[in-house]
Amino acid sequence: MEAIRTVLAEDDSRLQEAFRDIATDEASIDLLGVASDGEQAVQMAMQFEPQVILMDIQMPRLNGIEATRRIKRALPGVQIVIWTVFGDDQHVFEAIKAGAIGYLLKDSPTLEIIEGIQAAARGESLLHPAVAKRVIQEFQRMRTAVEKAPDLLCELTARETEVLRLLAEGRRNKEIAAQLFLTEKTVKNYISSILYKLQVNSRTEAALKAVQGGLI
Repeated sequence: MEAIRTVLAEDDSRLQEAFRDIATDEASIDLLGVASDGEQAVQMAMQFEPQVILMDIQMPRLNGIEATRRIKRALPGVQIVIWTVFGDDQHVFEAIKAGAIGYLLKDSPTLEIIEGIQAAARGESLLHPAVAKRVIQEFQRMRTAVEKAPDLLCELTARETEVLRLLAEGRRNKEIAAQLFLTEKTVKNYISSILYKLQVNSRTEAALKAVQGGLI
């Protein structure tokens, strides 16, 4: 089996050396280079087209989430494993939405890090156990939200539904008011009622409910 062409994106010099040691001792990993910031990670991805990038989140110039997004957009075949000290939900889902295939914490055992890289090279996902449970819970929550969306939309009046449809199309309050022959103040009142009835806190969330419910 050929060694996995790998790039490390990490700004901590001690962790850089620690991973170099891992790569030196592990025949299945061919370390092509080490990037010290997100911009350099993107450049190395373009230069080397590695199979796997082990990506830190908090880095100078460009964070790992945005670097992941840019790399996956340009090189969808490059697999990215997030390697971070963070285990909170926000970073987990931002990384997955950006295109990361795996998510490992930096205190993971060496063997788990190696297995994560090997799994990514095969196109398989390996999540830290503490993270995997959160991912499953979040997707279950999202599925429930989608199932509830049509029911919540039924709470809206016909006029509120019209306002929501226009809002979801990206119209501003002034544009909605002009199209429906209303004042901007009236539109604002409708939107406040819509947010309350849909149990959301922003126009963006309301628009998402409209899409989920098939309004647009």
